[in-house]
Amino acid sequence: MTVFEELKRRGLIAQMTNEEKIKELLENEKVTFYIGFDATADSLHVGHFLQLIVMRHLQQAGHRPIALLGTGTTMIGDPTGRTDMRKMLTVEEINHNAECFKKQMSKFIDFSDGKALMLKNGDWLLNLNYIDFLRDVGRHFSVNKMLTAECVKSRLAVGLSFLEFNYMLMQSYDFLHLYNTTGCKMELGGDDQWSNILGGIDLVRRVKGEEVYGMTFTLLTTKEGKKMGKTQKGALWLDPEKCPPYEFFQYWRNVSDDDVINCLKLITFLPIEEIEAMESWEGSQLNKAKEILAYEVTKLVHGEEEATKALETSRNLFSANAQDENMPSTELSADAFQDGTIGLLDLLVATKLCPSKGEARRLTQQGGISIDDEKITDPTAKLDASNFEKGYVIIKKGKKVFHKAIKA
Repeated sequence: MTVFEELKRRGLIAQMTNEEKIKELLENEKVTFYIGFDATADSLHVGHFLQLIVMRHLQQAGHRPIALLGTGTTMIGDPTGRTDMRKMLTVEEINHNAECFKKQMSKFIDFSDGKALMLKNGDWLLNLNYIDFLRDVGRHFSVNKMLTAECVKSRLAVGLSFLEFNYMLMQSYDFLHLYNTTGCKMELGGDDQWSNILGGIDLVRRVKGEEVYGMTFTLLTTKEGKKMGKTQKGALWLDPEKCPPYEFFQYWRNVSDDDVINCLKLITFLPIEEIEAMESWEGSQLNKAKEILAYEVTKLVHGEEEATKALETSRNLFSANAQDENMPSTELSADAFQDGTIGLLDLLVATKLCPSKGEARRLTQQGGISIDDEKITDPTAKLDASNFEKGYVIIKKGKKVFHKAIKA
């Protein structure tokens, strides 16, 4: 099976500009391609992870990836999928975020001996002369056509700044620059980047008279079409400091029955034949599939040791004794206690099991909280020294979330 057939069979490919030609390129040539990553945070998240999976599939087939860090385009901000303008970041913040990306990407992509490139588009975008750019690049873009792009059209009702309107031109120029300097022939990205990718392809055609190609891949969504990778605390980050390996593992262990097979196809490297054999699984077998998914994804992101620890912790927590040294924990400072006690709602907020006292109150009243296996439904309950006699308490939220609160 060729890499093109593998991507298709796994359901990773969403759209292509020229399917027949792209298939021919990927099966008969060594292609240089790129994916852009705007440095909007100090960690990659699960949405980026799917893109890294595609890059790795292609690199293993002998193609050369370019990971393009958007140190220039992040100065503008991609309006795609946004209802408002992105927060303006400083050059220092953007460069710091890009350095964090570099460390994380190196876990998935082999950058040794020119097998892949990592570039920053700020190296060429930040030095552009605006008038020259308008004359050389801007003249190739029709405003009427840009207004039909979904990333622009969806924002017109609530307002789109002129700054953001320039984003498509900058991303398109990236493709032209990479074509000229590296021979890059393909741009890849999530399916929400289709309009921006088409802009770059058209610019290369107009300026160079050459055909280049674009391919988007499926967004990681639930069966209902909602984006995956959102937790109560926000995005599902790849940085273990922002999302501990056990919490990362538990996210995938708790996906719905309807989504587990699709996730196995999209974000693991298990042989596709093994995954397809799981499509007939039902009931408890699907729990096994979820465990496999959580282990495989956690191993890719955090390493085999952390994945094994998370797996063992998960199994222990769902056994009769919900105790384990690898359980997520929070150390409570002395300031958290008033007159030797801590309120239940304060405890739930301090451990970040609930984002607010209001939500903690609702969850408690609904019977969703247990302390040391004892259900508590009174939101005014307080815990004192006797509760922490062993040095900690175990909080159970719902049926699947366990957390150790340690008294310092």
